[in-house]
Amino acid sequence: EILPDYEEALDGLEKYSHIFIISIFHKTPPEYSSLLKVRPRRLLRLGLKEEDLPTLGVFSTDSPVRPNPIGLTLVRLFRREGRVLHVEGLDLFDGTPVIDIKPYRPDYRAENYSYPDWVKLDARSSI
Repeated sequence: EILPDYEEALDGLEKYSHIFIISIFHKTPPEYSSLLKVRPRRLLRLGLKEEDLPTLGVFSTDSPVRPNPIGLTLVRLFRREGRVLHVEGLDLFDGTPVIDIKPYRPDYRAENYSYPDWVKLDARSSI
């Protein structure tokens, strides 16, 4: 749900099937902002042990532990009802501050992209 003062800014958004939600990771402790290396902990759900996880630069992951705690999530927009957007795929805590919403456009699609093996492993687990 968006604040009443911004309801008018949603006009036309319902024509899109997908939108980006830009947020602030407000639950990440401030002292974590100095961490530049992280492990993709989401791989733990695949049965990997923490010591088996790769150590990576934070900018090569989607970890909420970041020098600047800004989150970006692509979600499916089902419908708009006034100030409320009904979406699927939002991976934020209830009450997470949303700082912007942007429509997804077909010209944003990347082609001939590459990514590391650990991402392929994670992607297979969510199919």
